[in-house]
Amino acid sequence: MRLRERLSKLGGMKLLRGTKLSGELERLQEQLDRIRAEPTAEDIWRSVELARHQDRPYTLDYVARMFEDFFELHGDRGRADDPALVTGIGKLDGRTVVLVGHQTGRDLKERTRRNFGMAYPEGYRKAMRAMALADRHGFPLVTMINTPGAYPGVAAEQHGQGGAIARSQAAMARLSVPTVACVIGEGGSGGAVALAVADRVLMQEHAIYSVISPEGCAAILWRDAGEARKAAAAFKPDAAHCLELGVVDAIVAEPEGGAHTDADAAALLLEQGILRALEEIEALDPLERRRLRRAKYRAMGVLASG
Repeated sequence: MRLRERLSKLGGMKLLRGTKLSGELERLQEQLDRIRAEPTAEDIWRSVELARHQDRPYTLDYVARMFEDFFELHGDRGRADDPALVTGIGKLDGRTVVLVGHQTGRDLKERTRRNFGMAYPEGYRKAMRAMALADRHGFPLVTMINTPGAYPGVAAEQHGQGGAIARSQAAMARLSVPTVACVIGEGGSGGAVALAVADRVLMQEHAIYSVISPEGCAAILWRDAGEARKAAAAFKPDAAHCLELGVVDAIVAEPEGGAHTDADAAALLLEQGILRALEEIEALDPLERRRLRRAKYRAMGVLASG
């Protein structure tokens, strides 16, 4: 259900004051205020550029600023350790959480080693290993998404890329612990969704989230990747439109000019957003939390008449 429809439905209910519905109404109103100024095609493309900015903070940049006693976990216990995905355990504001996140390198050497944040099946199997650890010990799971997509190479397909992505989504849907996903840069295709089946999905202000890149969309529709701006304006992968569409639950503000201008401030804002989301969902019974999570994703893409 679209944000405006949810707000209208809640606004029409009686006795909102002094109830949890009142808080929900205020939260939706705040989010609606953020998207009322319709982003232009230039605004949308600016988000694409900022989401891909070479100095934008990556998962390990946020780990260094937000987590204490972080211990990285390596390998899928079967084939290899995929550097494109980082997994580990650490303390976030005093509570132990499990983290899974895409990692893109700063220079060409590191980017090559981390495959530009595009994971192989081994990476998603490593992520599922971390998810199972979180569920076994009752630790909340936080994921950070920043990838153009899962690696589409022949070797990845031979190792079962599609199946690994599907199993990762299924694993997240079954978790009984609180889960928060954060799109911190470019959230592309199945490689992003594999880590995004969470109770709450947050999206940084200048991140993008879509089933295909603007260049890929342009190449399909106009047979010209140079029409990427036109494609982005058409399918609107920016945070404001993703929120309105209902595929994310909240937008996390960034410092003026983008997260890369002040990584410390960006980390503080992201941490506050994650903690707020965890507080909302930790109060729920685990069975109810899982039921609501499944209902949320089953409802996405359902067309409602008039």
